Amino acid sequence: MEKQREQAAGDAMMSRIGQAVMLHHGGDREEAQGRLLGLWAEIGEDGDALHRCTLAHYMADTQDDPSDELAWDLRALSAADSLTQERLSEHEGSLAVRAFYPSLHLNLAADYVKLDRPAAARSHLARARAAAGALGDDGYGDGVRAALTRLEEKVAGMGAGAGEPGDGGGVGRDDGWSGGEPLGPPRSGG
Repeated sequence: MEKQREQAAGDAMMSRIGQAVMLHHGGDREEAQGRLLGLWAEIGEDGDALHRCTLAHYMADTQDDPSDELAWDLRALSAADSLTQERLSEHEGSLAVRAFYPSLHLNLAADYVKLDRPAAARSHLARARAAAGALGDDGYGDGVRAALTRLEEKVAGMGAGAGEPGDGGGVGRDDGWSGGEPLGPPRSGG
């Protein structure tokens, strides 16, 4: 019985996150950002990993500053790293945990492009490409793969980025991305 209550509360949180995302997609960025920040406060830094991953993933889209977008994308990646397949299976319509990583790393690569840090972008592009096998042969998977190819082409034309802070750094230390139609992957469900 307790587990059913927890699942219902979790589904309610996912619904509330989805409502905020719909506001953002409808053009009300400030209201969406405010609601997402309120939900983040409810979830907390140590709250449910699926909620943190999903919320941070979408919160990144509401940021004006690429550094802030990077920070939220890093939170999403950190939460994904603590997410279990068991937890995902509790959520209706869930993906495999490994299917989150191509998009998360692609987001981080795009953040680094915006911050003019091509070496860090290349590192995350390589991670996204390595994880892309987990994507399905559907619209979402096709969209992520297409965005990955577009960003790889853009980064190939960038300088070497010698001396970039965080070059070669590990995941979750100094990595990030901010969205954008030409660069970013489709953001769908974490």
